Amino acid sequence: MQTSFLSQQFNAGSLAENSTACPANATICDGTSCVLPEDNFNQTLSVVLSTVLTIMLALVMFSMGCNVELKNFLGHIKRPWGIFVGFLCQFGIMPLTAFLLSLAFNILPIQAVVVLIMGCCPGGTASNVIAYWVDGDMDLSISMTTCSTLLAMGMMPLCLFIYTKMWTDADAIVLPYDSIGLSLVALIIPVSFGIFVNHKWPSKAKIILKVGSIVGAVLIVLIAVVGGILYKGSWIISPKLWIIGTIFPAAGYSLGFFLARVAGLSWHRCRTVSLETGMQNTQLCSTIVQLSFTPEQLELMFTFPLIYSIFQLLFALLILGGYRLYRRHRVKTKTDVEKTQQKEVSKSSAKINGGFVSDEMK
Repeated sequence: MQTSFLSQQFNAGSLAENSTACPANATICDGTSCVLPEDNFNQTLSVVLSTVLTIMLALVMFSMGCNVELKNFLGHIKRPWGIFVGFLCQFGIMPLTAFLLSLAFNILPIQAVVVLIMGCCPGGTASNVIAYWVDGDMDLSISMTTCSTLLAMGMMPLCLFIYTKMWTDADAIVLPYDSIGLSLVALIIPVSFGIFVNHKWPSKAKIILKVGSIVGAVLIVLIAVVGGILYKGSWIISPKLWIIGTIFPAAGYSLGFFLARVAGLSWHRCRTVSLETGMQNTQLCSTIVQLSFTPEQLELMFTFPLIYSIFQLLFALLILGGYRLYRRHRVKTKTDVEKTQQKEVSKSSAKINGGFVSDEMK
């Protein structure tokens, strides 16, 4: 597979001709798009930041667990209609959307593969933080993230086998089951502690939740910034990947919400399913890509997970902002209606008691 990709997409002579357009230490160079080797500073920075982000993520998931009621969480597991809808969105809508976008834009086979890998990934933990801020169902959100990560061990190979065989051999794609397992452990353990704290000390859990939600918001932005710092390649890549990276998360959010509503879920659960569908585990996608392909192939595809993560975050923030504006407007309208009703009741009672109306009711 790798040799066929190289023969189709690279020409040694053209690489040599274009080498002057890239930095002297570029390992792969094609025009102005280059792959640079990691230096020692970058490796050290990556290890330090990964450690800090892992600790912060565990604390955030612990705080999110403080908002989960054990009874409600077990209720979703026993009556998993919401989880089933999320499963259809995660491993039905997203891989199919990735396949259709790859066909519609007629991108290179190696680029179609990375789009499909992204579509087959489970939901990311950032969705739990955003779900909290849009008043989603946290019990459903965390149970969906947990189940999609667990089911990914079987569903990812199946989806990749179905959708990638027209472009490449699915056996050539290396799935890091250890990374999926670590993601599952990193999710379940802190959330379980959070659920326990909420069960034993609910007042303290509320304080932890407020702090954790703020830290979570900072963490999401920090991860995006770190991705930009550690990224060592050129941003000049195929415009088609930029367009797909913009459309794909937006389609995931929209189709997830639509399917949840058709399935009869309540509005706050529809928002939850929407976020769980559109927000993918981009770190897992990057790991799979780096394990499966050569540096020459990575030159055409390794930016897509970062592009997707940027736009999934951007659209999530737009959803959050829109919901907050709607909520503020609805609360104001509700308050005005209640005040009007109070005035009408007071005036009608004033006619009965002689026509007296207090100044504050006028």
